[in-house]
Amino acid sequence: MKNKFYKNTLILTAIAFGFVLIPAVLIQIKAIFFDCPIGIDSYWAQVITLAGVNAIMALSVNVVCGITGQLSLGQAGFQAIGAYAVILLTTNAHVPLPISIVLAGIISAIFGFLIGFPTLKLEGDYLAIVTLAFGEIIRVVLLNQKSWTGGPNGIQFSTVFTTSLDWGATIAFASVIGTLVLLIVALQNFLRSTYGRAIMSVREDEIAANSNGISVFRYKMIGFVIASFIGGIGGALYAPLIGFVKPDLASFNNSVNHLIYVVLGGMGSVTGSIISAFVLTVLQEFLRFLRDYRLLIYPLILICMMLFRPQGLLGTNELCFFKIPDYFKSIGRWFSKKFGKKSEKN
Repeated sequence: MKNKFYKNTLILTAIAFGFVLIPAVLIQIKAIFFDCPIGIDSYWAQVITLAGVNAIMALSVNVVCGITGQLSLGQAGFQAIGAYAVILLTTNAHVPLPISIVLAGIISAIFGFLIGFPTLKLEGDYLAIVTLAFGEIIRVVLLNQKSWTGGPNGIQFSTVFTTSLDWGATIAFASVIGTLVLLIVALQNFLRSTYGRAIMSVREDEIAANSNGISVFRYKMIGFVIASFIGGIGGALYAPLIGFVKPDLASFNNSVNHLIYVVLGGMGSVTGSIISAFVLTVLQEFLRFLRDYRLLIYPLILICMMLFRPQGLLGTNELCFFKIPDYFKSIGRWFSKKFGKKSEKN
């Protein structure tokens, strides 16, 4: 049993390093040798890296909505807090960027605690309205604090991510995707702990959890603070990647975009929401030739998903690398059942 555990851990670690290392090498090859046919150019490197930031935000929404079972529409507010916090810490306090990113996540978690303490006793639509109001409050405050945030014009942020032509894209990709991998590993281990199982029991049935001695409010708060921390990390990585931040980052539309990733991937499925974030982000770039009409892709996909698979891409299940061949076999059996019977009848 122990040997199997170590074997699986080593394989998963190798796969994780492969996801970070191989694309980073391809990006760097293209940055050094422009005419080389092998490699990923800076444009697609930034698209993939931005998809990684969106995946981190999808992870944040999934923790509070899918795993904790609370409907929150204000995660973009925590992203904006993290983005502005990393800028102020780096430029004004001269804190190194890696430390600023972690501190930005902690600051967002503190705001999550302050917001969650009076509001997590609410449920459903009432909690959604309160968190929506929180996001709008953050946006309005950022708009009016012109000396710190630049007001509606936003604020620029120059780092090695944007200034280095040779290494900027590679460092940005490795930082974002590496952080995403670390968050996934940490979250999966947390969900297997007693705290994680208690949070999921609260999601399934609050009355049953409370009758078994589980403090419902306490574990809701833990889930909400963790989601706030992850949202702050997402914002702290977004700011140096884009190099420019506006208060609109905390807008309601941004929160809805993050929620769409989770709904399409599956509420409670970590891997499902991440796959959905990557697919939708890259798909938007592929459909750029449609101009503004590409914005219709989200509602169309959402309508189709609600009609044919309302539980999302993976539902509450997780994608297991060891079972990928079984997935393809099951898809093949499904096609043979559906289309094989029709051909026999004809």
